[in-house]
Amino acid sequence: MDFLHCMELAQAERLVDEHLKQGMVGEEEVELLAAVGRVTSRIVWSVDDLPGYARSTVDGFAIRSEDSFGASESAAALFTLIGEIAMGLPVCQTLQPGQAMAIPTGGMLPEGADAVVMLEYTEQPDAESLLVQKMVAPSENVVRRGEEIAAGTVLVDAGVRLCDKQVGLLAACGCSRLWVKQRLKVAIISTGDELVDIQDTPREAQVRDVNTYSLAALLTRWGCEVKRYGIVRDSFEQFLRQLTEATHECQLVLISGGSSVGARDYTVPAIQALDRPGLLMHGLAVKPGKPTIFGLAGSVPVFGLPGHPVAAWIVCEVLVRCAIEKMIGVTTNYRSKKVSAVLSRNLPSLPGRDDFVPVRLVEQATGYVAEPIFGKSGMIGLLAKADGILHVPAANSGLYQGETVWVRLLGGEGV
Repeated sequence: MDFLHCMELAQAERLVDEHLKQGMVGEEEVELLAAVGRVTSRIVWSVDDLPGYARSTVDGFAIRSEDSFGASESAAALFTLIGEIAMGLPVCQTLQPGQAMAIPTGGMLPEGADAVVMLEYTEQPDAESLLVQKMVAPSENVVRRGEEIAAGTVLVDAGVRLCDKQVGLLAACGCSRLWVKQRLKVAIISTGDELVDIQDTPREAQVRDVNTYSLAALLTRWGCEVKRYGIVRDSFEQFLRQLTEATHECQLVLISGGSSVGARDYTVPAIQALDRPGLLMHGLAVKPGKPTIFGLAGSVPVFGLPGHPVAAWIVCEVLVRCAIEKMIGVTTNYRSKKVSAVLSRNLPSLPGRDDFVPVRLVEQATGYVAEPIFGKSGMIGLLAKADGILHVPAANSGLYQGETVWVRLLGGEGV
């Protein structure tokens, strides 16, 4: 396979999709809060109406709406007050024509009532009389039983990554436990004689192992169970042993470094030494991220990522994410949260490759301005300074200053 003949990103995405099975992991039942960030494996239905009773949305008086017809400030409608509704207690009384009951926000409507008149449109000449100075329509200031969610409604479909904003809805419907996909077990292997762990002080010509930690953080946010295999030195035998162990223990393997074409880059021959089909791609038409590898050791996908931290992170975000979503069984399309912005300067690009450029977003009165952050792909500080990533498609020769662009926010989940 010719490394210099790089595969287009769209073709690589199709290749990954074709070779992976949908929903390769099992399922487990967990508590509601433990399900946040996990992918639902079954449809979650509402077993009750929400709300379970008709209730008021304002402080005021429960009445029969037809009794208020024609009411105005100059010709108020007279009602007889028969009591006050208490929060959390059922209402045993039934309203008859011309009767009203005081009701707080969220209070249960009594039988016979179909509307609530707001407090400010009423007067009480005495303890048993109420003057209503405004007509109300049926269901005005009222949420009817089941108006928000009817029993039997789908609350969350299967294959959806549960986010925090859905928790309140599930809690309101009494869903305390639900079935989710098990966490995908992902191995991370870092390679290189120059690497030391982050707690060690690098000597001259050494660097700390950034990728193990930055990739593990990304994968954990995606709901994966990450196993770090540490640093493998530049030895083919040691690398092959570690890779073999990782493919036996995990469901997906990420290799940081060793994906280029140097004499000491062992990822390709190691993948070829494992179970078929072996190597499927070596070289991706993406900047940064050209020396990207994809292969299969039997049914276990293996990605070789560039050693440069920014390149490894971006390839993981734009390509590995596709594999993870399919293996876990996400059936809804993943969308990173994006915002529109105006480009602050010309941004040249070579046609034929997809460019991903870190940008800083500056908020102005007219909207966001995207300022590209330039630097080498080995400079992890680029991502730390960036608010998002700008994609320059392969068909473009660049983007122009003043052009409206879409910026993929870092760390943001689309919904």
